[in-house]
Amino acid sequence: MTDVPAPVFLDCSSGEPLLPEARDAWVLATSSGWGDPQRLHRPGRLAAQALDDARSRVAGHVGARPDEVVLTGPLAPTAQAAVAGLALGRRRIGRTIVTSAVEHSAVLGAAAAYGEHVTVGVDPLGRLDLDAWTAAVAAPGVALACLQVANHEVGTLQPYAAAAQACRDAGVPLVLDATTALGRLSTSDLGGWSVLLGWAGAYGGPASVGFMVVRRGTRWRAPFPADDHQQGRWPGTVDVPAVWAAAAALDAVAADGTATPARQHALVDRLRRGVAARVPDVDVVGDPEDRVPHLLTFSALYVDGETLTLELDRAGFAVASGSACSASSEHPSHVLAAMGALTHGNVRLGVTRTTTEAEVDAFLDVLPRVVGEIRSRLGVA
Repeated sequence: MTDVPAPVFLDCSSGEPLLPEARDAWVLATSSGWGDPQRLHRPGRLAAQALDDARSRVAGHVGARPDEVVLTGPLAPTAQAAVAGLALGRRRIGRTIVTSAVEHSAVLGAAAAYGEHVTVGVDPLGRLDLDAWTAAVAAPGVALACLQVANHEVGTLQPYAAAAQACRDAGVPLVLDATTALGRLSTSDLGGWSVLLGWAGAYGGPASVGFMVVRRGTRWRAPFPADDHQQGRWPGTVDVPAVWAAAAALDAVAADGTATPARQHALVDRLRRGVAARVPDVDVVGDPEDRVPHLLTFSALYVDGETLTLELDRAGFAVASGSACSASSEHPSHVLAAMGALTHGNVRLGVTRTTTEAEVDAFLDVLPRVVGEIRSRLGVA
């Protein structure tokens, strides 16, 4: 059987490959015989200590208290619970839920399901209309607002500190999604949020682990039947080895400082310039500077995104297309639509912590040929 070379992985927008530090931590945890953290025997006490330590480490990275950290699961159910819990806790205030138009689909879906959803638009770079946001959160009957630190699809940073201040001035709690920023930007002071969301898969931890940090005094109520775990804030037994691995991954990326993000920023700059220069009729979107370091999205005219993704995969490059929240590339991106950009023929790149300049140059060498062949088959070359 002939070995097939592994593709160059450029789909870090959907999750970073598991870091060695996370894998080692998981192996250590599973081999230590840690038990149920609610038990009083030694394995149970070890598990409880591990969870307490993990909460402390996460809290330190996001400027919170350990007892504010709720260990959860993947991002979608975590985001849904954050929105639903605040809507429940604030139901006497009103039912309006304000979000940007480019939030994660789980946030948009929860806002529509648990209240009267109001969306605030963005400019062509994907940045929030701050004046419209300020007016929206100041309206009567607003229960909560939701915003990302940075968009998970085009990478544009949002004016999250100013948006949080507008919420604070209006007395409205803010759910801040820090998923895309963790491990890439400083997250110890992200403004006056009330609930912060994170997901370990985004920074090289286990994809099964997320967290919801609920500030003390926030009127969040569990939107599901409570049990004895985590003071009734998240149901079910915690996967201790996975949580330990998630904390180890966050420690590792934080310890790396600015070196890897700076290198990734330079690689995406190289991709941005190369795509624009080498491929005719292409729209490179998002803010070129004020962004997270690892993401780039572009759209090629006259080309179907799914076809382009498959052809690039055959050429040895794993990329994404369509909406970053969708399991199928056939769904147009609501983010690009909100920006007024092309929603078809788009490719989303996410460079990993180990992506090299040689891999980026190889992608830029292959891309014009692949796009040209697809256009030629369609008769638009």
